[in-house]
This record gives sequence, structure tokens and C-alpha cells, in this order.
Amino acid sequence: MSKLKAKKPTTQNIINRRARFDYELGEEIVAGLVLTGMEVRAAREGHVQLKGSFVSLRNGELWLNNASFSLRLNVRGEANSRSVDTSARKLLVSKKQLSNFTEAKKQGMTIVPTKLLTNGKFIKVVIALGKGKKNYDKSQTIKRRDQDRETRRLISNR
Repeated sequence: MSKLKAKKPTTQNIINRRARFDYELGEEIVAGLVLTGMEVRAAREGHVQLKGSFVSLRNGELWLNNASFSLRLNVRGEANSRSVDTSARKLLVSKKQLSNFTEAKKQGMTIVPTKLLTNGKFIKVVIALGKGKKNYDKSQTIKRRDQDRETRRLISNR
């Protein structure tokens, strides 16, 4: 008799690198995500993009908008009706966290998803409060990054 082997959980972390460039990020929290089966499968395989996604506040709930899940062929090999799904998904947070983010939203802060975690049993998203950078802030960030790269290069050549 052959025994079925248990599947190892995948540890794919999808990172929104653009959010770190476009926003000055502050407080971060980990929120649960309400997904369908095909979306869970796409997330575990790493077929998710957070670029351009944002979190909105509707009816006292947080919603993840514009995150694209690439839905693939199902188990039988049949094509799905949608190949890329960008519909809104509900985020699961505690009431205390929700009230903190609601107050920050009223002060003009933006709520941005920074990572999608697929460790273990659940799929979670890390969201952060951010304040949008101006163009001159972005150019200063680029200059600072180039200077750091140059100094590392000089140190490594010694």
C-alpha cells in the first residue's frame, strides 16, 4: 500500500516594490483575505500582481482593489471565463485596526498593500499606511540609491 504524501505549504511572498517607491510607508498590519478557490491556487503558484493595487474603505470594511490574480486552466484543462481577475476582495482586520486605519484615512493617508504572504494555511496581505511622495522626493530617493550603490561598488573593489 502506498501512502499519500502531504503537500508542503508553499512560501511565496509577492512584494509590491512600487509602493515603497511611491509612498512613505508607516504602520503595517497583516490582514486576512477573502478569496475563492481558483484565486487561492493562483496566489500559491505566485500568479498575483499587487502593482497598482490599493485599499479602499467602504461601509466600514476594507477592500483590496485592482490586485490582479491570473486565473489559469482548471484541473480538467478547461479554460475559465476570465483569465485575469481584478475585482475587489474583502480584507479581514480587527475592529481596533479598522478604527485606526479609518482615522488615518480621514487625515489624508493612503492604505497600500505591500506584500502578499502565502505561508502556511492562510493567505494574508500586509497593508501599510502611506503618504504619497512628490516627484522631487522620488528623484532624491533615486539619487540616494545610486550613491549607496556607488559606495558599495568602491568598497568591494578594494
